[in-house]
Amino acid sequence: MTKNKYDIKTIVLKKIIDEKDASVIIEEKKTSLFKKLFKKPSPEEVHVQSLTLYYESLLKISGKYVADYFRKSTHVISVDSNVKEVVLGGGIFPIESKSTLRKAFVGNRGKNKIELPLEEHVFVEEEGEVTFDHHGREIKFQFTINSKTVENYPQQILESNSSTVKKPEITYDAAVDQLKLILKKPLEQDIRNLNDEFTLNAISEIYVPIFEARLVGPNKKIEILRIDAIRNKIL
Repeated sequence: MTKNKYDIKTIVLKKIIDEKDASVIIEEKKTSLFKKLFKKPSPEEVHVQSLTLYYESLLKISGKYVADYFRKSTHVISVDSNVKEVVLGGGIFPIESKSTLRKAFVGNRGKNKIELPLEEHVFVEEEGEVTFDHHGREIKFQFTINSKTVENYPQQILESNSSTVKKPEITYDAAVDQLKLILKKPLEQDIRNLNDEFTLNAISEIYVPIFEARLVGPNKKIEILRIDAIRNKIL
């Protein structure tokens, strides 16, 4: 699905480390990926075949779901011990018979109970958001978005790094539908006159800079080491 159907906000997060910083981290950590039975290879046995800066997308969507409907419900009311039935709207509702155990505790003068089958007019309002990684998996959003953490010219950065930009694999329609399911939640089966509406608040395409190193170790074994360039964290 193209962006034309939706108003997409594009955000590129600022990295706090550069390629030189990433190379230092890789040199420090590269042997740990080839550890076997508590034994690591020497640094000379592990080679950095490539180091690439990727911009991986996150899709963050927020919205609101509202609904109202009627559902059947039974309400129990207490009446005096000398009340035998209640007349309501042309219907006659007798008291519940007391169990032997209840009679033993409260006697015949305890409050009587009457079940009233009614309809309730229910109003539901749910607002929330969901984030997907570039593979379309639902994740927890862990970044701060403000003027200090985002690039001023996101499109320019993405265009100049177009070969290493990982766009969302999930479509906007599928992502919106997933948020609808989360907010809507299962409704009661026995309802009538359902009026509901979903409002899409915002869709943000957020690009996270990730340094990815391809390492070659003993016996030509290959491992990938990834560094979050925003949090300076090995993934």
